[in-house]
Amino acid sequence: MTKVAVVEDNKTTREGLETIINLSTDFKCIATCSTAEEALEVLPQIKPELVLMDIQLPNMSGVDCVAKLRELLPGVHAIMVTVYEDPDRIFRALRAGASGYLLKRSAPDEVLSAMREVQQGGGAMSGEIARKVIGYFREQTRTTTEVDQLTSREKEVLELVVHGMSNKEIAERLSVTLAAVRFHLKHIYQKLHVHSRTEAVLKVRPPK
Repeated sequence: MTKVAVVEDNKTTREGLETIINLSTDFKCIATCSTAEEALEVLPQIKPELVLMDIQLPNMSGVDCVAKLRELLPGVHAIMVTVYEDPDRIFRALRAGASGYLLKRSAPDEVLSAMREVQQGGGAMSGEIARKVIGYFREQTRTTTEVDQLTSREKEVLELVVHGMSNKEIAERLSVTLAAVRFHLKHIYQKLHVHSRTEAVLKVRPPK
C-alpha cells in the first residue's frame, strides 16, 4: 500500500483528500500538514512515497516546498492540487519536481487515477491543465537538438506524452503493449537526459 501525505492549509479540503485516500484500497494517508514548514519537519521522518501538495500555502509556497522535499526525499512524488490554472504556476510547479497537477475541483476518482498514474511512472494532469501546458510550451520553449536523437517511434510516444496521454492511452493509440511504451519512454529519458515524463515535456515543444 502506497504511503501518502497531504499538505493543505484549508481544513475542509485537507480532510476531504485524506478521506478519498483512505477509502481507496491501494493508498493510505500517513500524515496531513497545514503548512510547508510543518511538512518539511514531519515528512522526511516518515518518508511518504507520494505527496498531495497545495500550491498556495501560507509563508513558504507549495512550489518551494516541493523543491525542498525533493532534496530531502529524492524518490518522493508530488501532485499539486490547486484552484489555479495559469500556465506560469504550472510551469514553476513542474520545474520544482512535481509529477502532476490537478485542480481542486477534480472528482475523487480523478484524484485516485492521477495518484496511480504517478506511482506507475507517469505524469498526472487534468485534460484542461495538459492543454494549458501545451500552449505555454509552444510560446516558452524550443525544441532541443537532443530530440533529433530520437527514433520516429520515440518521437511519436513523446508527442503523445506532451499531449497528456497516459501510458495505457499511448499503447492503445499506437497499438503496442504497455511494456513497449515503457521501453520507449526509458530510451527517451536517456536521450533527453531527464528522469521522468514531466521533465521530458519541459525540454521540448510539442509538434504543431
